[in-house]
Amino acid sequence: MVINGRELVESLRAQVQEISVVQLHDILHGLNQRHSPAVLIDIREVAETNAGSIANALLIPRGLLEMQIGSEESIKQRFATLEILAEQPVYLLCRSGARSVLSAVSLQQMGFKHVYSVAGGFLAWQAAGFECSNRI
Repeated sequence: MVINGRELVESLRAQVQEISVVQLHDILHGLNQRHSPAVLIDIREVAETNAGSIANALLIPRGLLEMQIGSEESIKQRFATLEILAEQPVYLLCRSGARSVLSAVSLQQMGFKHVYSVAGGFLAWQAAGFECSNRI
């Protein structure tokens, strides 16, 4: 049986914790005290993030995430080891919420304990009227 990309994402969605953009907004602004300080990773391609992103999001494109998450300089400054990072909440943001599901599964397979896919992605963030920063 062959499935397409959307079917793959839907089959994996049950394995991933998803949060809404409202929940992410509350976490980023300290309104949700249940979560530790956020590690937000925007996994969209550079051309996509040039039009805007969420302030303080780390930019690691989906194709590089697994290989670069441990060597990203701003992460290394905050967390001494990959093992410490793997214990922190990591929020993944893409354009619409599909690539973030795939990325969340990958990070879980790498041993990350608290990985969240942002449902609806950056499109939902913009639709909610939340602030975006320009990267250009």
